[in-house]
Amino acid sequence: MANSFPSVSELAAGARRLYGQVFGGEAPQAAVCAPGRVNLIGEHTDYNQGFVLPMALPLVTVVVGSQVPGQDVTVVTTNEDADEPRKVDFSLSGDGSSLSPGSPSWANYVKGVIHHYRAPPVSGFKAVIVSSVPLGGGLSSSASLEVAFYTFLQQLKPDDGDKVSKAKACQQAEHTHAGVPCGIMDQFVSVLGRERHALLIDCRSLEATPVPLEDPLLVILITNSNVRHSLAGSEYTMRRRDCEKAALILGKASLRDATMKELEEVRDKLDDVTYRRARHVIEEIERTIQAAEALKRGDYEEFGKLMVQSHNSLRDLYEVSCKELDELVSAAMEVEGVFGSRMTGGGFGGCTVTLLQAHAIDRTILHIKERYSGTPTFYVTTPSEGARALSLS
Repeated sequence: MANSFPSVSELAAGARRLYGQVFGGEAPQAAVCAPGRVNLIGEHTDYNQGFVLPMALPLVTVVVGSQVPGQDVTVVTTNEDADEPRKVDFSLSGDGSSLSPGSPSWANYVKGVIHHYRAPPVSGFKAVIVSSVPLGGGLSSSASLEVAFYTFLQQLKPDDGDKVSKAKACQQAEHTHAGVPCGIMDQFVSVLGRERHALLIDCRSLEATPVPLEDPLLVILITNSNVRHSLAGSEYTMRRRDCEKAALILGKASLRDATMKELEEVRDKLDDVTYRRARHVIEEIERTIQAAEALKRGDYEEFGKLMVQSHNSLRDLYEVSCKELDELVSAAMEVEGVFGSRMTGGGFGGCTVTLLQAHAIDRTILHIKERYSGTPTFYVTTPSEGARALSLS
C-alpha cells in the first residue's frame, strides 16, 4: 500500500539513458548518488548547536556526467517540480559572476556547490540530475542535490576527502546561493549516513554517534502530506532570529548551553513568543539525547512518547506545524502497533515520520488514508548509506 520508489540502480540507469539522449549517445564518465534524510527527533535544534537524530534514506539524488574541455557547463534536471528551464548553461571563466544566484532556482544549488568546492578550480562539465527525493517534502531534497553534486565534482577533480568539511561546504552553498540559513544536519547525514543506523549528531562538535536501527520487526513510515505552505522560508528565518535573541538575553553562545532553570530566571526579560521558542529548543535537545538512549536499549515505547512530545512542542511552542501535519500524527497514533509519530523537517507542510511495528504497516496506512482530509503519499523506509560513487556498468 506504500508508494514504491525506484532503487538507486534503477534511478542511475535512467540517468544514464537520459544523458545519452541529451548528449548525442555519449556515455557518462562518472555516476554518484546522495540520499535525502528523515529526522527522527531533534527539530530546529541544529542551528542552535544542539543534537539531532536523523537517518539517511533510500530516496536519493543521482548525478551522472563527464568533464569537457574548456569552462562551459551544461546541467539538465528531470525533477518535475523544477522551475523552467530544466536545462542550464553557463561558463566558469571570467569574474565568477556566472555562479551568482539567479533563475532557475534549482541551478543555484549547483552553482553554490561549485563556488564552495574545496579543490578549485573546477573546469567544464556536462551532467544530468535525477532524484527520487520529493521536493518540498521536508526530506532534504536540497541537501541531497548539494551533496550529490559535490560528490560528482570529487570524481572530476578529487579533493582531500574530508567528509565533515564536505558537509560544511554544501551547507555554505545553501546559505550563499539558496538564501537559507540552514543548520548542518541535512548535509551531514547525506554525506555520513550509515546503513541500518540513525546518527546522533552533535551540531556543535560535529561528532556523530551511530545508533543501531536494525530490528526487522520495526518500520519507519514517512507520510507526505503533499502540502507546502509558502510562509515556510520567512518563518524559518524568524525562528532562527528568535533563538539568537533568547541566547543573547541568556548570555549564552547558543541555546545549547541553556537550561530550563536559566530560561525561567530570565522569563520577565523575554516576550512570550521568544520564551516559547527557546523553551522548545532547550527541551528538544534533551528529548533527543533521551531518545537516542531509548533506541539503543530497544525501548520503542519510550522513543515513541518522546516523538509525540516533540510534535506537540513544535505545534504549540515553536508553531511550525499545520493542520495537515497534526491530522496525520493524530491518525497514526490511533493505530495499535504505532509507537510514535511527529512532523519532521522545517514545518508548515511536508512529512511526518512514524515508528511502528512492521505488522501494523498496512492498517496504519489505511487508517491514515481514511482520516486524512488530503491525499497523502507513503514511504516505508530503512536507514541507508550516505553519498557514494556508483558503478557505470
